[in-house]
Parts: sequence; C-alpha cells; structure tokens
Amino acid sequence: MTALNQYQRLEAAGSWRETAKVEPRDVIISFGDATLVLTDPKTDVPLTHWSLPAVTRLNPGVTPARYAPGIDDDEYLEVDDDLMISAIEKVHNVIEANRPPSRHLRGWVMLGALILLAIGAVIWIPPALLRHATDIAPPAQRAEIGRMVLAEIAKSTGSGCSRPSGDMVRHKLAARLIGPDADIAVLPVSLHVARRLPGPLTIIGEDMIQGEATPEIAAGHILAAQAAAAEADPLLEALRFAGTRATFQLLTNGQLPPHALSGYGEALLSKAPPRPEDEHLLGYFARAGIASEPYARALDPTGEAVLGLIEADPFRTATPKPVLGQRDWAALQEICDQ
Repeated sequence: MTALNQYQRLEAAGSWRETAKVEPRDVIISFGDATLVLTDPKTDVPLTHWSLPAVTRLNPGVTPARYAPGIDDDEYLEVDDDLMISAIEKVHNVIEANRPPSRHLRGWVMLGALILLAIGAVIWIPPALLRHATDIAPPAQRAEIGRMVLAEIAKSTGSGCSRPSGDMVRHKLAARLIGPDADIAVLPVSLHVARRLPGPLTIIGEDMIQGEATPEIAAGHILAAQAAAAEADPLLEALRFAGTRATFQLLTNGQLPPHALSGYGEALLSKAPPRPEDEHLLGYFARAGIASEPYARALDPTGEAVLGLIEADPFRTATPKPVLGQRDWAALQEICDQ
C-alpha cells in the first residue's frame, strides 16, 4: 500500500493507557504491517499492535488526538505530533476506501456462502475471513483464546507448575523478555522448545529449567518463540483449527464457541514450530540484552547448523547482564516440585 509505505519509518511519542484501571504510560508509535506498533521507549520492547483498519479517532478535530483500537475499547492512545496524526488519518482513509462496500453486504455474502456450504456439506475457510478476524482481535480477546489453548494443552501435559517463589521469577522473566503484561507458563513435561500462544502467553517445558539448561538457554528458546510468532501469528493458526463457523461466531459475538479448540493442544504439540530466521531472531537477543551463543550451542553443540547465531552474537565481545541471579534460577527450577 503506497500510503503505508510512505510512513514506514515515521515514529512519534505518545501516551498509552491499556485499561481504565492503570495510569497512562509513555510509548513510541511507529507503523508496522497495516498496524500501529506501540513500543516501550526504555527497552524498545513492543507492547502492543493495533490494527489500522480498526483504529478509531475519539476526538476528531481536537489535539492531542485520542485513538482507540475499537469503538467500545477502554484502551486509548494520545498523540500530539501533527505529522503522526496526519499519517494515521491518511493511512486509515486509504484503508477505509479499499474496504468492501458495506458491512451488511459482507454479512449477506457470508450468509449465502454458509448456506451453499451447508447444502453441499463442504467446509471452506476463506483466508480473508481468518486474516480479518486475526487482524482486528483486541488484546483481551487474544489473551482469552490463549488461555483456551493452554487449557487444551494441559489435557495432555498436566496443569502449569506453580510455587510462590517460582511464580515471581517466571513473571519477572516474562516482563524482561516479552513485555510487562506477558506471562510464561512452565508445564511439567519436556517440550524441547518454547511456544508462543495467542496473547502475551508463552509455554516452556520443565526440561527448559532442569538438567544442563541455563537461564541463557531458556531465555533463548523464549525469544525464539516470540520471533516465530511474529512470522506466523499463533491466533491465525488457532482460528484455522477452529474453522469457519467458530471464526464467524468470534467476529459476530466476540467469543469462540466453548469447544472450538477441542483437541488443538494435542495437535499443536505434535508438530515442531518453524525456526525463525537468524537475522530476525538476533534482533530479539540484542533488544533483550542476551547472548545468542548459549542458545545456539544448545541447539547444535558443534555450531555448524547455527553458525549465524554464533558469529553474529550481539554480545560476542561483551559481557551481557545475567538473565537471572542464582537464587531466582534456583526458585524457577523448583517450580514443578511437589
């Protein structure tokens, strides 16, 4: 989209309030792939992505401009940079101009398609429908679907491990590696890799914190899960499994049917997630202040298959800050102890 490409490097400061119960915080606003990306200026960690087609101006003609990710959302963003305001308005207008003629027309088209599918007993998942549902899903909806996926996974693995001291450490680790509202669940099994679920939720197995594992190796797997999720949205994968009817209900009612993801946990664990591109992943290590070589050596002790992660380690000639102190690491290692 020409209008979006024009502003790809545009950034501005803003004030973001996630919910009505928290104070606004300073953020850096930039354009992503048809999204507004809000980033913590202190850590450069992305805090949230807003779908540009869903962005709503709450106070037209007033400065600072106030935007929300949806018309009924408590979350809002205030911007007083004239160029950023103009860019958001222009890109949003272009997106609106390229929308289908009307929401009602889309509804009738979908209804007709569903009737034909029912008559023919054929299930067809329109890619546009799935992508649209993924793009406009607010953070609360993503988090709820992530909890549904975790509940399905727990049927195969058992519930997530929990001890007071270990819980404090996993929340601390999630805040550093992912973001202030993120969470990491430790499951009492060997998963071999970390996986990002819809919402700010990542799962790891007990094998990530036991045996020869180190905080740096565990952190590397968690960062790899974030990089993989940026390349393949976990929500989109979950909706593909849920199917057309469930996705349509999500769009119309705001919730998936209770059993839409039944069996998804087992299906998710049965296949290995794709490994992210080295260049993309190294950016996550650099922003988190963590060396990539320990993670790379854990994948391949010879280093042959992970040479890019070793040679381009952002801390190859410097000493990074420890991921966790010895006491915190010990507490995390004991989180699954009964």
